Amino acid sequence: MFTGIIETLGIVRHIRHEGTNVHFTIESPIAAELKIDQSVAHNGVCLTVVAVAGDTHTVTAVEETLLRSNLGAWQEGSLVNLERAMLANARLDGHIVQGHVDATGECIAVDMRDGSWYYRFRFVPTEEHLLVDKGSVCVNGVSLTVVAPQEDVFSVAIIPYTYQHTTFKTLQPGDRVNLEFDIIGKYIARYARLYLAKG
Repeated sequence: MFTGIIETLGIVRHIRHEGTNVHFTIESPIAAELKIDQSVAHNGVCLTVVAVAGDTHTVTAVEETLLRSNLGAWQEGSLVNLERAMLANARLDGHIVQGHVDATGECIAVDMRDGSWYYRFRFVPTEEHLLVDKGSVCVNGVSLTVVAPQEDVFSVAIIPYTYQHTTFKTLQPGDRVNLEFDIIGKYIARYARLYLAKG
């Protein structure tokens, strides 16, 4: 379980392919504090630490993860949003994030306004992909507030601190992002469909 509050940025230092799996070695300030088998969100994708060495840790992404997220586009030197799993006694500063990507979206616009940035995204909508104005959404692991949602498009506003301390500072139109929709909304939609199906 995560909160969508990014702890630090990591840098992809090495990529190794093994069959359909890909091993990513990532350098970060928190690497020395990590342990093997620990869960860490990488751009919003929950991955298990399989090795730690100095200021780097290694995770493995299976084919399904690569297909359903933007991890397959990573290159050596790519920046990665990192968040360790939340502690049971911690404040939930963002919102409940599972680290399970629902879909990917495309950044279609970046607009700077009076010191903040507005990013607009397009995605393929389904019944599970719920967005509510002023609700929560997770973009590349960052907990954000939905602005002006439409059927297949929505925006988010990024303050300077978030811009500087996450991968949003490198995000450009055309880039693919990981999206996780609000878990509470997904459960409500699921129960509503089951209830209506029963007549």
